[in-house]
Amino acid sequence: MIKGWTADTFKFRSIQVSLSVAFLCLILFSILVTSLISYRLSAQSVERNSEHYISEIVQQVNLNLQSYINNMENIGILALTNKDLKYYIESTSFLLEEDVRPYEKKISDLFQSIRVTRKDIASIMVFGYNGRIVSDRRITSLNPSSRIEEQPWYRDAKKGGGRSVLSSPHVQNLIQNEYRWVVSLSRELKSADGITGEGIFLVDLNLSVIKEICSQINLGKRGYVFILDSEGGIVHHPQQKLIASNLKTELIDRVMTTGTGSFTAGEGGSKRIYTIQETHFGWKIVGVAYANELIVNQEQIRMSYLLWTVLALVIALLLSFYFSGRLSSPIKRLQLQMKKVEKGDFNVRTEALPENEIGQLGRTFNVMVGRIKELMDQIIQNEDFKRKSELKVLQSQINPHFLYNTLDSIIWMAERRKHEEVVEMTSSLAKLFRAIINRNDETVPVRIELEHITHYLSIQKMRYKDKLDFQIEADPAMMNYKVPKIILQPIIENAIYHGIKNKPGLGMIRIVGSVHEQHLEFVIADNGIGMEPSRLEQVLKPTEGPAASIGIRNVNERIKLFGGEYGIRIKSELSIGTEVTVVLPKLT
Repeated sequence: MIKGWTADTFKFRSIQVSLSVAFLCLILFSILVTSLISYRLSAQSVERNSEHYISEIVQQVNLNLQSYINNMENIGILALTNKDLKYYIESTSFLLEEDVRPYEKKISDLFQSIRVTRKDIASIMVFGYNGRIVSDRRITSLNPSSRIEEQPWYRDAKKGGGRSVLSSPHVQNLIQNEYRWVVSLSRELKSADGITGEGIFLVDLNLSVIKEICSQINLGKRGYVFILDSEGGIVHHPQQKLIASNLKTELIDRVMTTGTGSFTAGEGGSKRIYTIQETHFGWKIVGVAYANELIVNQEQIRMSYLLWTVLALVIALLLSFYFSGRLSSPIKRLQLQMKKVEKGDFNVRTEALPENEIGQLGRTFNVMVGRIKELMDQIIQNEDFKRKSELKVLQSQINPHFLYNTLDSIIWMAERRKHEEVVEMTSSLAKLFRAIINRNDETVPVRIELEHITHYLSIQKMRYKDKLDFQIEADPAMMNYKVPKIILQPIIENAIYHGIKNKPGLGMIRIVGSVHEQHLEFVIADNGIGMEPSRLEQVLKPTEGPAASIGIRNVNERIKLFGGEYGIRIKSELSIGTEVTVVLPKLT
């Protein structure tokens, strides 16, 4: 159909240009119609819905502030549960002077780490009733002219009986030579019985988060949000300096006498809508919007907008069908050829198509189908070779030295008439070889792989007696997932022969299996002699790694056949031990 275009029609050889012109016509027409209508309609719709809209925004500010205050309260809970802090301020603790400093350092380091991560925290301090004081500073120099017991936040915290108390904004002058405009969050710390008070916990907030939360709110060009405390003091206002200098006023008295709700004030262009939301910590959040920036007549808008939208859609659909009919015909022909390939016919080729992107796509499709056919033939040839290679890989996991040593151990136990141990080791060895030699499946359930490892470790434990112990923990949810066969034995064998065997004392191997959203994971950790960093870097390298790590490299390459995100990661420290993490796909 594209071939039938003449000089009187669109002469675009590029499908992209054709689509662009078609959609450009639709978009321009739609924008022209909706722009002419939306100005009339917007002037009549928002004012009627504004109170509900502003109320939702103010409620969201309230939720954000409550979440922020709750986070600050959690810091107080952290102090309540800190054993060092509780002992430090307990009236019954009789610490000597030389014993006080270590406690102060640990508590100060804790507070300092919190303050470093939270830039909105100005300071964290604890004032014990036993006279001890600690803060986020290593050396706390209090202002000699400041009486702590007379501070409003201190008195309110004592009255609160263990509840968090939020103060009004004030200049904090506790620290010598520091005068910061803050809001204080304080609470009384109780003793173990929950009745006796032991001290006051204080967090000073520099209001940056509160300012950021409020500054992100948009209530029209002139609308804004401000916050009052329980006494009517301004916590935040975008024009706070103008209010302080009496160049601007707010209806604070009316706001304080109004609960959660709305009221209007002013006339004409100065008419404002106040929406108030009370918080559980005593503050009031107030949203202010100017009425002349809002719109009304929602029902008229809905009907008018609906009529114009339907008309625009009809015209847009007609244009869309016209252009899409011209553009989709060659694509449909190409689609039919693709369906044949989908059914397994790789001998199909597309017919001649126009000199545009569709024609290029058709030629690329022909090349792709031919290449796929070649690759499928090659895959069939390689599959048999791959299976034979994998069999050799699995058989190579049988370490002859392990077999010889195990048989020697069985002979030694038989000579000493340890019949039960002979039976147990022989049974474990038989089950172990049955799992290795059986080639019915290339993958096995996790439970079978763990049984194989259990038999292997049981044999090694009997051989090494008091020198080796092991522990296996696996999530029951992973037992029916499948994994490639014999992936854990080479790793555990390395841990025994190169980590634990040369270690004095008891060696422990711990295997932990877990299920994650996209993969399975095994962690094999030992407390052996570990590896040097230089040797650790070479372990998984296919050409440079030491001979002792061939088994691990082999396992890593087999796993990576399922995808580059899978494989083995190794961490090791000399004299500490080695931890190998195996990441596997979730095969069902």
